[in-house]
Amino acid sequence: EADKGKVYRLGREYTTKMPLFGTRTFTMMIPERGNAVGSNRLFGRQEYVGTNIGQVGTQFDGLAHIGVEVGQPGDTAEARFYNGFTEAEVVTPGGMQKLGIENLHPIVGRGILIDVAGAKGVESLERGYEITMADVKAALKKQGMDGFKFMEGDAVIFRTGWEKYWIKDNAKYNNGCPGIGMEVARWIAEDVKAGVTGGDTWPVDAVCGAGTKCEVPPGCVFCVHAFLQTRHGIVNQENLKLSELASKGVYEFAYMYTPVPMKGATGST
Repeated sequence: EADKGKVYRLGREYTTKMPLFGTRTFTMMIPERGNAVGSNRLFGRQEYVGTNIGQVGTQFDGLAHIGVEVGQPGDTAEARFYNGFTEAEVVTPGGMQKLGIENLHPIVGRGILIDVAGAKGVESLERGYEITMADVKAALKKQGMDGFKFMEGDAVIFRTGWEKYWIKDNAKYNNGCPGIGMEVARWIAEDVKAGVTGGDTWPVDAVCGAGTKCEVPPGCVFCVHAFLQTRHGIVNQENLKLSELASKGVYEFAYMYTPVPMKGATGST
């Protein structure tokens, strides 16, 4: 009761120190200013930012982010995005012609935190650990939500504890992570019919790290992304800061997010 009305920011600060997956970049500079003007000697400063704007830091995957080849390798006429759109009709150098992030309205829904790390009594799950439905049920029971009724459109958010490595050990943070697999993904799409998924890792999927032992079956790359986004149109928010929610025991809340309406973009800050 004491926490009703309290606001938590789940997004992280954008900084050059944050872990960046693959070849993604984030650079901010403050350019030289001009001369002061007017009798009041007014001047202004501004920032210049060079970045993969929708895919760094706390990021939001839109429906133009993930596609699947269903024809011959490289055949854009048979590579599909959500709703059957082909890569050939969607992608241009200047932006996506379909499914761009500008088509998403502000999102207000019921957020449900599933604190798997907390239920297991660990700071963080291990790299590559695949969250099962048994884990989901155990976490809900630990949270006093045994038998909780999910509803269509819910934002289902998973805490693994992996955020403990954010900035402190970026190499480890980026080299695989714990997360959900196809068992939980099917539950999200077919039983809950969620609108949003999210988590405190960079993909939300469980991912094997290079040179490590891993429990995730090999062969299918980011299967959860393809199943939830490309097949079912469920958007995804990554690199969330969830430790504060968990420490306060906030497991059910109003989730609010407004994508930046960059026409033709695949995602958003």
